[in-house]
Amino acid sequence: MTVTDSTNTPPAPAVVREASGGETMRAIILNGFGGLDRLVYSEIPKPAPRHGEVVIEVRGFGINHAELHMRRGEWAEAAEVSGIECVGVVDSCPGGEFPIGAKVAALMGGLGRTINGSYAEYTRVRAANVALIESELPWSQLAALPETYATAWTCLFRNLKLSAGQTLVIRGATSSFGQAAVKMAVAAGARVIATARSQSRFALLEELGATRVEVESRTLASGIAEAKQIDAVLDLVGNSTILDSLDMLRRDGTACLAGWLGGLDPIADFNPLLRMASGVNWSFFGSFVFGNPGFPLSDVPLQDIAAQVASGQLEAAPSRVFTFDEIHEAHRTMESGGAGGKMVVVIE
Repeated sequence: MTVTDSTNTPPAPAVVREASGGETMRAIILNGFGGLDRLVYSEIPKPAPRHGEVVIEVRGFGINHAELHMRRGEWAEAAEVSGIECVGVVDSCPGGEFPIGAKVAALMGGLGRTINGSYAEYTRVRAANVALIESELPWSQLAALPETYATAWTCLFRNLKLSAGQTLVIRGATSSFGQAAVKMAVAAGARVIATARSQSRFALLEELGATRVEVESRTLASGIAEAKQIDAVLDLVGNSTILDSLDMLRRDGTACLAGWLGGLDPIADFNPLLRMASGVNWSFFGSFVFGNPGFPLSDVPLQDIAAQVASGQLEAAPSRVFTFDEIHEAHRTMESGGAGGKMVVVIE
């Protein structure tokens, strides 16, 4: 790795190379930081099995904005092989946590950041970051689930403890994460009020089951009819709106901050004593904790979510499906804002 110099050039992607009995695999490597040309197809060693870890034959993976930031060098960490999630088949598992041949999902645990990720035919990840996802759904649909639906489920049903009949506001609902949260909350019987930056996106959210859609505003609490009666807010816009989200809650209501579509600028001069109402709760969730103590991916019912998709109770079709050879087009679409939902790559 190179060292950051006085021009603030980020360090090169971490190169993770190892002996693997001579076996190689096809991978998309990050050859430095920058544009689409930095994603390069290459043959690299297949990851060797290690105790407590699982080698997965990757059959599909989601495309995420995190990988765009890694490609540009905007994150502090980036591995040579990007990709923070995948679905596939267990190739080896020395510790016996999962049977060989089982269908599984994997998410985070350093994937794409500190260890080689899912933009490859095989990847290796800690067992705590792997969950069974046995299903007859096609790989394209399964690939749309791990990051988006595991995070949405955790925010809704662990952090917010959402239940049927409650009123939930989802801010930033047109993102793939937001759309998944709308679908899951509606399926759970909640009344969902969604926000979007433009009225042109209202119809999309109404089709997903939102009771009403509001234009996103930093002062939404002062104009929303249900102010001080809202049970929960899932705020994906971020630091610029979270205090406003707290303002619309009823006593004992909770706002969960889980996204930063509005940027990462910190909240200036925040004093809880002067700014927060008594009795409201502020919660936070970041999917990077999956696999850490207390947050094993197996706690998320991904297999049940896949079953809901298969039965038609939950709609989770990806907006675009790309082949492994189309990674440049996938990143180009993401970069231009043309995703329209969750995009996935399938490896045939």
